[in-house]
Amino acid sequence: MTSLQQTIGELDRLQAQIESLLERLAALEEENRSLHVRQQSLVAERAGLVQRNEEARSRVESMIERLKSLETAG
Repeated sequence: MTSLQQTIGELDRLQAQIESLLERLAALEEENRSLHVRQQSLVAERAGLVQRNEEARSRVESMIERLKSLETAG
């Protein structure tokens, strides 16, 4: 095999590696985008759950206070 043939073979190998890396990069970018969207969704869902939890806690505390006042009045 001549030096030119070796060089061409090496360039072909490098081109294949570059193409493979570009495909992997595209896949990772898509996965990253998808994960960011999912994270945003989960953060919003968590905020809603925290809000609902606070509202429930407030209602329970209010009921406890009313029960205490009824107990004291009775």
